[in-house]
Amino acid sequence: MADQEKKQVPLRISSKLYAQIAAWAEDDFRSLNGQIEYLLTECVKQRKKNGSPRPENLDEGIKLDL
Repeated sequence: MADQEKKQVPLRISSKLYAQIAAWAEDDFRSLNGQIEYLLTECVKQRKKNGSPRPENLDEGIKLDL
């Protein structure tokens, strides 16, 4: 993946979601951008694996207060 060109995408998210992802990124020792890319990559992998538009266990045990 290192040899692939990266695209820039403007992203607007709520400040609350931003804070939650930023804290998660810090826990995983990633940058915010790296965490978002990681999460999107994992979701795409799950979709390919399950053939489902929504991963079955994506929010298992997680409560988001958005």
